[in-house]
Amino acid sequence: MTDPGDRWTAEQVLNLAPDDASRKAGSRLGGAGPWLQIGGSASGSAWGLCKGSGSHPYRTVVDLTGPAYKCSCPSRKFPCKHALGLLLLWSAEGVGEPGEAPEWAAQWLADRAAKAAQPAGPRTAPADEEGARRRAERRAARVGAGVTELEQRLADLLRGGLAGQEQAGYAGWEETAARMVDAQAPGLAGRVRELGTIPSCGPGWPARMLEEAALLHLLDRAWWGVAGLPEELAATVRSRVGLPASGEGEAVRDRWLVLAQYDTVSPDGRLTTRRIWLRGLAGGRPALVLDFGPPGRPPGLALPVGLVLEAEMHFRPGSAGLRADLGERFAAAAPCTEVPVAVSTEAALEAYGTALREDPWLESWPVVLGPVIPIPGELGWQLADAEGASALPVPLPGGGSRSRGGLWQLAALSGGGPVTVFGECGHRGFTPLTAWPPDSTEPVALA
Repeated sequence: MTDPGDRWTAEQVLNLAPDDASRKAGSRLGGAGPWLQIGGSASGSAWGLCKGSGSHPYRTVVDLTGPAYKCSCPSRKFPCKHALGLLLLWSAEGVGEPGEAPEWAAQWLADRAAKAAQPAGPRTAPADEEGARRRAERRAARVGAGVTELEQRLADLLRGGLAGQEQAGYAGWEETAARMVDAQAPGLAGRVRELGTIPSCGPGWPARMLEEAALLHLLDRAWWGVAGLPEELAATVRSRVGLPASGEGEAVRDRWLVLAQYDTVSPDGRLTTRRIWLRGLAGGRPALVLDFGPPGRPPGLALPVGLVLEAEMHFRPGSAGLRADLGERFAAAAPCTEVPVAVSTEAALEAYGTALREDPWLESWPVVLGPVIPIPGELGWQLADAEGASALPVPLPGGGSRSRGGLWQLAALSGGGPVTVFGECGHRGFTPLTAWPPDSTEPVALA
């Protein structure tokens, strides 16, 4: 298989698990007991037969260059516990010497290799350009009607005051969101749903609701004047409204470090969104890759924190140059052996402010912060510069941040000393997602 120095750690493998149950089950399968056959190849793949409850063992194969997984078990989780167990065996160098894959594994690996080798064909123009233009005009008209209706809803909100929103409930906002869906503006629908949940978010909600309503009003006004905006800002407005990106963005090849990965669920519970943050080691450019899962199923793309992928990123127009799609990969993923370059709290705020000029609706900007010291207090947590007098607040749970348990985990890693932290820096503060303990190059994903 690959060189021992390229192996993942058990922590990186378990970060792929879709939930705690899978993490525990995968750990149990990380021993040789239930495996009837295991093997690997020098090209970066592993396979195994795992004894299950039925008469036939489960066939599991992993392509480490993806990473990608396939298993004959009936689980709807991705990756399943068998794939996690096989990866744990591989990380501990327990799959044996390189050998020839069995037919069922070789066929799947060959199909993946053949698909990756196929050149991307040139994009063809629409067969009916005039028809496409008319459809775009009709959609723009529907979006415009939806924006007009939404502006009336916001005006009614301010005319009636915010005090009654706690008693008014969520139903009215869900109805408005449904109207935005009918207007083919899913981006507006999502922001309306988020606006409707704010009155149940605890103390200080009126100020937050007023802020979000103002941003929504700004987006409505920007849509009405989108034709006169600079190209990049116009692309951002269309993206925020929910229109698909037109044209191709910049393609950037680099060695991309996976900084964080976490899932969020939409207010209606119908969609799981996986956010994967990466940074180019050569160019320093951040990238946000999104993947989505339908109800009851996690997103398909999973990248362990701390791995480096040599790949091409295709950046979408607008959105402050963050949103990207993972393109061709040129080598197997390997662990990063160094801590990423970090900046001070003041530099983090400056970077976020610069990004807001390109995308006024940007909630946060990815930043590696350090060295900082996590400090709990009566008014909340802060991340303070180890050398300096500045600090950033950490949003409390309920304000859009992750669990409080991650903060205590960060404090334990710190031990009162400075650490390097990756997270999202926004107008509410800094949300930590990954940390590097002192004198260690191995990242720890925060709960």
